[in-house]
Amino acid sequence: MNVAMLKLKTIDLTPRIGTEIQSDVDTLLSGKYAAEIRELLEQRGVLIFRELGLTEEQQKVFSNTLGKPMQQNGKVVLNISLDKGLNGALAAYLEGSFYWHIDLSTADVPSRASLLTARKLSQTGGDTLFANTYAAWDDLPESKKKEIENLRVVHTFENSQRVFKPNPTYAELLEWQEKKPKTHPLVWTHQSGRKSLVLGMTASHVEGMSLEEGRLLLCWLNEWASQPQFVYTHKWKVGDLLIWDNTGCMHRVEPYPFDSGRLMTRTTLEGEERVA
Repeated sequence: MNVAMLKLKTIDLTPRIGTEIQSDVDTLLSGKYAAEIRELLEQRGVLIFRELGLTEEQQKVFSNTLGKPMQQNGKVVLNISLDKGLNGALAAYLEGSFYWHIDLSTADVPSRASLLTARKLSQTGGDTLFANTYAAWDDLPESKKKEIENLRVVHTFENSQRVFKPNPTYAELLEWQEKKPKTHPLVWTHQSGRKSLVLGMTASHVEGMSLEEGRLLLCWLNEWASQPQFVYTHKWKVGDLLIWDNTGCMHRVEPYPFDSGRLMTRTTLEGEERVA
């Protein structure tokens, strides 16, 4: 399928990542261009539909055209907010969203993609950044590719929580450690043949390396992958819909006040391939 034949108006927002799609709601909900949108998502990492204004039900319908939406906390459409009054216990974990990560990286099969609609915004902060880990791999020096291409990294939920809470209580630590570690290849060779880096704040250590050496490497790679040429920053408007490829992007949000009322609704597509 040739994305150049896509019959929707597209605007590339940076050279390496991020494309705006201009379309009407009915066309998107019909699923007519779902295959083309999926292909463009893999190529560009992030797709933006400005001020589309989908309802929650429409967001579910559109998600169904692109893959199989998964249930999280018993819901297909999940509220994303740091405000405990809006989001209950889940808000306590979302502070980790301020740091680079890949969703469900401690699962056997990470989620394929997520769709996020802006319902209410904070007056300060709240921009969302995405880093193209396909492009980051492509641009690595050949010597570095050879050095890392066969390495395996242990990902833990505990590591992601210690980023913003380095001194947990005993009860918190027990809860974190209930989520078992997952070991993935550092370099994901996808079914398409393309390769991406599997990084982010869940990455604890590298198998076969000393803790110090492995963490230095992971730190270097995270900084490499989040260089400006690989990053798209989205400045939200209410009603924006954004889709990102969770298998080829890291993401994070700029900090914003917990009590700002910022509210997004997210649908997540089930993973379709193991990290290999």
